[in-house]
Amino acid sequence: MTMAKTGLREMDVPATIDRSTFLSTLPATPTDRTAALAIVGVSAILFALAVPFAGIPLLPVPAFVASYQSALAVSDTVTAVLLLSQFSVLRTRALLWLATGYLFTAAAALVHALTFPGLFTPTGLLGAGRQTTVWLYMIWHAGFPLCVLGYAWLKEADGGARIRGTTVSAICTVVFGVIAAMAFFAWIVTAQHDLLPVLLRDGRYTPTMIGVVSFVWSLSFAALVSLWFRKPHTVIDIWLMVVMCAWLFDIALSAIVNVARFDLGFYAGRLYGLCSATFVLAVLLVENVRLQAQTAGMVGALKRRSDAERDYHAERERLFTAVVESSNDAIITKSLDGTITTWNNAAERVFGYSAGEAVGRSIDIIMPDDQLEDIAENLARTRNGEVIDQQEAVRLHKNGQPIDVVLSQVPLRSTDGKIIGASKVARDVTERRRAEMALNREIEERQRIFETSQDLILVTDGFGNFIQVSPSVKTILGFSPEDMVGHSAIEFIHPDDLEKTRGEMRAARRGAVKRSFEARYYHRDGHEVTLNWMGTWSEPVKRHFFIGRDLTEKQAAEAQLRQVQKMDSIGQLTGGVAHDFNNVLTVITGTIGILADAVADRPELAAITKLIDDAAERGAQLTKHLLAFARKQPLQPREIDVNALALEAAKLLHPTLGEQITIMPQLTEDAWPTLVDPGQLSTAILNLALNARDAMPDGGTLVLETRNVFLDDGYASMNPDVTAGNYVMIAVSDTGSGIPADLIDRVFDPFFTTKEVGKGTGLGLSMVFGFVKQTGGHIKIYSEEGHGTSVKIYLPRSTGVQETEFEVLQNVPITGGDEKILIVEDDALVRQYVVTQVKSLGYAALEAANAAEALIIIDADKEIDLLFTDIIMPGAMNGRQLADEAARRRPDLKTLFTSGYTENAIVHHGRLDSGVLLLAKPYRKSELAKMLRTALAS
Repeated sequence: MTMAKTGLREMDVPATIDRSTFLSTLPATPTDRTAALAIVGVSAILFALAVPFAGIPLLPVPAFVASYQSALAVSDTVTAVLLLSQFSVLRTRALLWLATGYLFTAAAALVHALTFPGLFTPTGLLGAGRQTTVWLYMIWHAGFPLCVLGYAWLKEADGGARIRGTTVSAICTVVFGVIAAMAFFAWIVTAQHDLLPVLLRDGRYTPTMIGVVSFVWSLSFAALVSLWFRKPHTVIDIWLMVVMCAWLFDIALSAIVNVARFDLGFYAGRLYGLCSATFVLAVLLVENVRLQAQTAGMVGALKRRSDAERDYHAERERLFTAVVESSNDAIITKSLDGTITTWNNAAERVFGYSAGEAVGRSIDIIMPDDQLEDIAENLARTRNGEVIDQQEAVRLHKNGQPIDVVLSQVPLRSTDGKIIGASKVARDVTERRRAEMALNREIEERQRIFETSQDLILVTDGFGNFIQVSPSVKTILGFSPEDMVGHSAIEFIHPDDLEKTRGEMRAARRGAVKRSFEARYYHRDGHEVTLNWMGTWSEPVKRHFFIGRDLTEKQAAEAQLRQVQKMDSIGQLTGGVAHDFNNVLTVITGTIGILADAVADRPELAAITKLIDDAAERGAQLTKHLLAFARKQPLQPREIDVNALALEAAKLLHPTLGEQITIMPQLTEDAWPTLVDPGQLSTAILNLALNARDAMPDGGTLVLETRNVFLDDGYASMNPDVTAGNYVMIAVSDTGSGIPADLIDRVFDPFFTTKEVGKGTGLGLSMVFGFVKQTGGHIKIYSEEGHGTSVKIYLPRSTGVQETEFEVLQNVPITGGDEKILIVEDDALVRQYVVTQVKSLGYAALEAANAAEALIIIDADKEIDLLFTDIIMPGAMNGRQLADEAARRRPDLKTLFTSGYTENAIVHHGRLDSGVLLLAKPYRKSELAKMLRTALAS
């Protein structure tokens, strides 16, 4: 367990880390080696000095032998006891062998002293003979090196092999073994001493003695060498090597180079032996003193640490109490049966109960009745040691008001780890929850505005990179929000409006609260869309916020209004000029007759008069056309049958148009009557037919149609000069060369013509336009270059007649549906009108501006039920080709075509197969609903 978990502070204990283990395992330091080497060096010097004088006889002092043997026995016994103490902990066989060697030496020294002649008795105790002490000396000095050899070969880096049994039995075995061995050797050298070879005769060494001594000395040397090579060395290894060096000096002086007992070598050797017995003992005793001092230091440090911990815990408890009482969260402890045991100040504030009122009562006092089971469940989880974290719940105030809280509960444990209760922290989040709900509501409202806005909402950073884009961008610019987010506005703004936009953004950052300006953006299909922008800058979030309103409809309406105003202005001007010119022509035509009578007898002048009269007649016809365009020609309207008039016109047109042009009347049954000047209507049809003939120099087909139609409010909103209502349509369509798109808006202007000079006055269509407008009708021209032209005249239905079968069919209840329809229309205004109508019928509507966009949508959405497409569209693929490709990709996809051309014109132009569904423009909502259901059911 770490200090962080126990809550204890880490303290330093004064202990010498490099001397914290036993000598048998403690690695030797350079200091140990230096001290040992110094002692060996001094011993060697003294040995060298003593060798030449080893044989000098000295005064016999038996007491020296007794003292020496006693000191030796005591020293070796104490050393053996200390080593056995370490063995009882470490349990290594090597250490047991070494302790055995010291016990054997102590026992041998004791027996040697008892049998030494002249010490206790003249011949020694225990029945000693002349050779007893000599043999005991050899056995004694051979036994210890053997034990050291055993220690050297058993020790390893980790202390070596360990015994399996108990240390007590091992120690007892060693002690009794040493006693038994020493008793055996004592019996041999005493009772059986006569059987042993003679080592000392007449105070001199025998050759046998020399051999035995050499063998004993070799054992000591072998022990020294073994210790040297058995690395790594421990402290005890170093001092054992010092012991063996002294042991070698002892044997050399007292048994090799000396001459007899009590000479210099005898005494010097015994001193070396005594020193060798004290080296390890001294080190062990020093080590014990050090360990005792260290233990005392550790005890003191532990006491200081205990005192510090007690003070620390007391301070910690004081701080903990202060924290609990000063916490803004309610902190409560309770027993496992739910009884409250502590109740802090915050709990009093949150729940209304004082500590005196709460402590000792059940936690149920703050629980709603419907949540009492939660308390039992949470306590059960606590009993299992589970931690409850950030649990949202409702609790009760003392006054009965509910409180929203976030709870955390952990088990309380006793010192032995047993769970005795629970600690709960409750945070009052009532106000925060209310604020979050208000914020979420506000965010939801803003998100709904963002998602449903018909205007384009953009959010950019300070560098003009899009951060957010409203879904309305799909309708306005054709892009999805994902196409724009992360991109720079530079990629979408018209280059000519870029600097103006940057200037507005800079002004907003300088503090302008709201900026209004116009800028053009590129639509996905490449055309420009003009948007009116309201922009502002938010300094806290470093964002620009823009709302852009699409001006396409407004600009289109303004363009139509300008066209109407232009036509009205031209009409007024033309009417005024024609009126004044008619006055001039009246004078010319009135006087030319007088002049003609006066020069009737003069042929050359009569011819000139005739030329003037013809020119005046042509001028009169011209003014008639101009007055018709200016809607100031005199009309004689009456109720007529348009079918009869159209058939009569068709008969008259055959010789006029020629055989290379086929005339196909397509007249609806029960055509409504209309109030119109039949002569002017015939002239208008004739003018349109002549224009169609000129557009088909190599021949073609002219389709003459009539139809009852209803122009609704939607169509009227896109054509300001139209009043919603019932109309009779007369359409003249050809398969000619068509009119370029950039000239469509000028075809009704007076004197505008695309024909060669001398082949047209440019007043035919302008006269038709003026006649239709003067009658209260509407005229619309559809043309695609290379595909032909269709001109539709809408004349108001005559009032005061019975409802026809057609009207009955058109007024049946409108039926919608819930299918998904893809609307493909290149005209943005018409596309928006159709989408609105389709959605009003309950259908899901997708839209595309061209065939390429439509195919992308078809591939992406497999749930489209119907393709509703215009036939004539710009681009590489028209509506019919789009339908073919869509059918190849989606064989189950149904198709409904629409076109400004009439159905008969489309079929006979060869652009649509017979029987394929077509809804001709314009159409009323009931017709749209009927054709959609028909197409979906086909």
